[in-house]
Amino acid sequence: MVKSSFSLLFGSMVRDLGLEIAQPSVAVTGKGELSSRFPVTEFATASLATAGCALRALLARPDAPLYIDRRLASYWFSSSHFPVNRAPAALWDEFAGDYATRDGWIRLHTNAPHHRQAMESILGVSKDKSALAQRVTAWGKTELEAAIVAAGGCAAAMLSHDEWLKHPHGKTVAAEPLFWQQRHAEAPRPALALPPARPLAGLRVLDLTRIIAGPVATRFLAGLGAQVLRLDPPEWEEPTLVEEVTLGKKCARLDLRSAEGREQFKALLADTDVLVHGYRADALEALGFDAETRQQLSPGLIDVSLNAWGWHGPWRNRRGFDSLVQMSSGIADAGMHWKNTGRPHPLPVQALDHATGYLLAAAVLKGLQVRHEQRQGYSARLSLARTAALLMSCPAGGQSALAAIGPHDYQPTMEWSAFGLGNRLKFPLRLAGTPVIWGTPPAALGSAKAAWG
Repeated sequence: MVKSSFSLLFGSMVRDLGLEIAQPSVAVTGKGELSSRFPVTEFATASLATAGCALRALLARPDAPLYIDRRLASYWFSSSHFPVNRAPAALWDEFAGDYATRDGWIRLHTNAPHHRQAMESILGVSKDKSALAQRVTAWGKTELEAAIVAAGGCAAAMLSHDEWLKHPHGKTVAAEPLFWQQRHAEAPRPALALPPARPLAGLRVLDLTRIIAGPVATRFLAGLGAQVLRLDPPEWEEPTLVEEVTLGKKCARLDLRSAEGREQFKALLADTDVLVHGYRADALEALGFDAETRQQLSPGLIDVSLNAWGWHGPWRNRRGFDSLVQMSSGIADAGMHWKNTGRPHPLPVQALDHATGYLLAAAVLKGLQVRHEQRQGYSARLSLARTAALLMSCPAGGQSALAAIGPHDYQPTMEWSAFGLGNRLKFPLRLAGTPVIWGTPPAALGSAKAAWG
């Protein structure tokens, strides 16, 4: 079953991206798997393998050995960084979580202050989680979901997979491709040098993503030598993730809602090779930067984007996160029945985020291949909801124990940054002659200027 699940997932990913895979394509090492209703370890292994095969295709090295360590892949889908002599940051706000309503379950996502405020505008301010839980019981799950979303917050009622497939937006997601791709007019871009040891050296990647999926993609690109500049809005912070995902990047702030910020963004984009963004479907367009404008500002741009709920349908502009997509799509419900817990049972890790992150990176590498060989610009779109549909198409997962992480798994053993000391796990992917290594440690948000160089 392990082999068939990996083969099914990997085959779907590379086929939808349009890669030609030499045989044998990937050597999978490591033992154990994450316990789940779904084959999460195979999912992690397949998404990393897809990124590796896209890299191998870009380098025109179809016979280069490619190895994925499934055990390390499973751990990287949770955390690759472990602080030393200090406590890790809390992963969730105190009120985030699953709550029983009068007719089922709902998940409230309150990590961002404005999302918590939106929830409190509907349910009131509570002194503790038990008091909030009592208030939630007075609501129907879809009624409360709609009210919180309308207030600008984030919530998801738990649906079964069958209910999701009958839902207006679930039907839309099922009809979308895993990778939507488009090529653009020929552009006067020079051929890429692609030195095997640092293939993306000299490439400029503008990162307009937050939380996990997009930052995972750009972290991988930084590990291949790309110059990554992450842009965040003023005041935005994500203390639970910054050490995990800013490795190898410069992090700056830019207010795209201001005229000055938009002019600065135009100047940055003109000198950008790759744009990765995670804004909701119409957000950049509303700011004056639709897809056509982005290509005009940077002819030959590799433009790869993520939207939680997909690009069509009634929820295309709804705020979304991995945990919410798991609730709506049927993953948490399937886990509940598999585990017989009587309450939502999600995946053991934020697998939709991490897998989509590596698929975003694979799309960037595919786009660079298009630019290098055809001198054309390239766009791709992915979504967490469509990634969830792929995972749910696979057989059930397993419960074999995942081997413990030992000291030999750290590389380097100690990592020093402005945050302090930490241990970083080895990266799960190895392509012969092309190491994934980062030139700089994690950086605080807003610690650099919004400029190239």
